[in-house]
Amino acid sequence: MRQKQKLETIRKDLESAHLNPEVSITGSSPSRQNEPHEDEEEDEAMPQRITRIRADLADLTQFHSISMSPLRYERLYEYYTTELSLLSKSNFKNFDQQSKVDSLLLKNYLQKGLRQLDFEKERDEGMKPLLGSWAEALVGLCEERQAVKRVEGEGVAKIVFGAGKEVERMRGEVLGGKFKSGRTSEESGEISKSSAYRAVNTIQKLREHLKQWFGFYKGYDPLFTWWVKEPYGRLYEAMDEYAKSIREVIVGIKPGDTDAIVGEPIGRAGLLADLKAEMIPYSPEEVISIGVKEYTWCLKEMKKAASELGYDDWKDALEYVKTLYVPPGEQTQLVRFLAEEAIDYVKKNDLVTVPRVAEESWRMFMMSPQDQKVNPFFLGGDDIIVSYPDDSMGHEEKMMSMRGNNIHFSRSTVFHEMIPGHHLQFHMIARYKAYRQMFDTAFWMEGWALYWEMILWDKKFPKTAENRIGMLFWRMHRCARIIFSVKFHLGLMIPQECIDMLVDMVGHERENAEGEVRRSFNGDYTPLYQAGYMLGALQLYSLREEVVGSGALTEKQFHDRVMRENEMPIEMLRALIRRQDLDEDFETSWKFYREH
Repeated sequence: MRQKQKLETIRKDLESAHLNPEVSITGSSPSRQNEPHEDEEEDEAMPQRITRIRADLADLTQFHSISMSPLRYERLYEYYTTELSLLSKSNFKNFDQQSKVDSLLLKNYLQKGLRQLDFEKERDEGMKPLLGSWAEALVGLCEERQAVKRVEGEGVAKIVFGAGKEVERMRGEVLGGKFKSGRTSEESGEISKSSAYRAVNTIQKLREHLKQWFGFYKGYDPLFTWWVKEPYGRLYEAMDEYAKSIREVIVGIKPGDTDAIVGEPIGRAGLLADLKAEMIPYSPEEVISIGVKEYTWCLKEMKKAASELGYDDWKDALEYVKTLYVPPGEQTQLVRFLAEEAIDYVKKNDLVTVPRVAEESWRMFMMSPQDQKVNPFFLGGDDIIVSYPDDSMGHEEKMMSMRGNNIHFSRSTVFHEMIPGHHLQFHMIARYKAYRQMFDTAFWMEGWALYWEMILWDKKFPKTAENRIGMLFWRMHRCARIIFSVKFHLGLMIPQECIDMLVDMVGHERENAEGEVRRSFNGDYTPLYQAGYMLGALQLYSLREEVVGSGALTEKQFHDRVMRENEMPIEMLRALIRRQDLDEDFETSWKFYREH
């Protein structure tokens, strides 16, 4: 009897909370109980604030995980604007230099988040003709499950059944030619390939959310299962078939074609917004011009090295260098030797601090043949992942992999990925001002690794013409990356033209070029990521000239300072190192590029 009374009391409490959503069972307001009070915010140090915001956003994006959800947009928009408002009330003038930089970094990050939300919302609009009200209904079901709301099997089954019928109807329209790839027009049904490709990915992600939704109630709620199991199964399959039809008919990717490259260009306005967030005071067209000028310098040096080897055509010299690969089974030993060579060099010349733990703790793994389709060269960071053929690959694939990862190409790749490059970075950012990892940027991360290629070139680290050709190959590659990635997002190049550029301008093996372009546009990297290598390196190179060239810091002091300040746009790093006067309305203005 006591147990029955206890359950009845709990039931009444639950019903009371359900009828009055502003009051939780504990009596506090769920909408405000966890929000920071303004008097607490005044005492919150910047590192603590950044750590809190980073954790908050991780929780919010994990909870609001459906990208096309209006609720997700509203909640994140509210969070960004609230934190910007609180930040504006801080007493910026009383901050020390570190806190001023942190405040500006945080402001820039929050503003970037707002712009990204609006940008994603705009891109979602472009795919709506292929989704419709059925997708919104499914989002609603998934979010109600997330909120643990009650479900009524018969009513839910009606929604799911209706969505399935709509998906099947729209698939018929796609197969019947109603939607064509081209201009977007409500009357004609034309839609861009990139919007259609976005719709494919969105449908498949929504399908996985729906699977999670069904699994939550299945079996646990017998009436739910009785009503929903059959229409859910039909809808789940229909969504998959619909996505495949869009992919084939509108995007133009045939069944079984796993190597197709599509991508989503963001346009000039999107590039300008991203450049502002990265504190790069150049237009997209000026960025392309920098890439062209740097490539011109590389080509001149490449021709010099080719001439030393007795070649009139630099591409012939490059082809010769590609033949200088190690036999099967020897690549790992080569990588170990090259890693130790670079570590010894920077330590012997007192260029940067190399902690013993960083030096002794890196590991090596092999890249799978499948992963080499996207990453034809090495990857690195905590560990180094080595690309080289195995016995499952065809003869042509084997030759391309060996030629693309020859001794002299690998020499630059190893110190780029390990020490003094990414492995040293990963070691340091985990130990010094780790909260600033929130401000990660390719301009700092990739820029640093490429910067060392420039510095070691200046210091005559490459002793032979073959060494120089290996280093120049990668430097030309970074220049081409600027040109093709920015032009792609401006709508001036398609993926195939990007591949052709890497083959013609840089001398890539074609399959390796395809892998590089696929990696650039498959959605794992931001639009400016590829440009960040060269532009970030040029920023660090220019900053080094200012502080090391003037005698303000030694090379080792400069390099250690970069590592210990952690990640951020390079102009903010410059403000720290040069003790630049800052105000809360700071705008980027540093014209860092100087031609050779």
